[in-house]
Amino acid sequence: MHLAIGVFDGVHMGHQHLVRALRERADRAGATAVAATFDPLPIQFFAPGAPPSALSDINERTALLRGAGAGTVVVFLFDDAFSRLSARDFVDRLVRAGDVKRVMVGEDFRFGHDREGDVRMLRDLAKDRGFDVEIMRPVERDGAVVSSTRIRNSLVAGDVAAAERLLGRPYAVPGSIVHGDKRGRALGYPTINVSTPPERLLPRDGIYATRVTVGDRTFGAATSLGVRPTFGGGERVLESYLLDFSGDLYGEEASTSFVARIRDELRFENADALVARISEDVEAVRAALR
Repeated sequence: MHLAIGVFDGVHMGHQHLVRALRERADRAGATAVAATFDPLPIQFFAPGAPPSALSDINERTALLRGAGAGTVVVFLFDDAFSRLSARDFVDRLVRAGDVKRVMVGEDFRFGHDREGDVRMLRDLAKDRGFDVEIMRPVERDGAVVSSTRIRNSLVAGDVAAAERLLGRPYAVPGSIVHGDKRGRALGYPTINVSTPPERLLPRDGIYATRVTVGDRTFGAATSLGVRPTFGGGERVLESYLLDFSGDLYGEEASTSFVARIRDELRFENADALVARISEDVEAVRAALR
């Protein structure tokens, strides 16, 4: 078994590079390429009240790791008992899982209670336990190291194009299509409202060109994310006007991929001014999606 270990939140370009290298090494050795990750994310365990920051859920992470080349994905349940494992106990747990020949991690990998273990300790422990350790150098894009933190910062700034360059794909969020206040329908632009997981990071409020996937169908969409200040504000809402579509999608699961930012969320004097701007936004979205 060749094993890559990491949080892998978002499975960005750096993570993908590591897993592809894992697969290459495993194939040459006739071994299984295994990626190991954690659920919930460590930050969700240690700081459950922290602002939303997750870039992926465990189902997305598993699929993306497999897509990058992992033959098998192992998920460690990150609970109180797991968090208290010493660095040595964690490594011994890995060894007991199977015939581990190689472990691959990034330079900043930390493990064990209070993050006591680092790559130097991992190498020392590996000598006594009979497996090799390979430390992967970070991948750089746009002059800096690709990291989940950098992706989060890009999304908070509304720079979904930068996030896409770091992820290797548009940033997408899952959710359920729920009933809204039907205000878009009254304005001539019926929208779907998508309820997203509370721990999931959403981009900065604004209007975006997106692609919304529902089942096996994908629609271009003009998506509004924000509090709808023209109507007095309120809870943050993710709603999308699906281009060239009419129908009922309530209760379906949707994935919204952010392609381009069109503008900030604005407050308009009245509904007529808002409708006029929506018309312009829809044409800008069509152009961005082309």
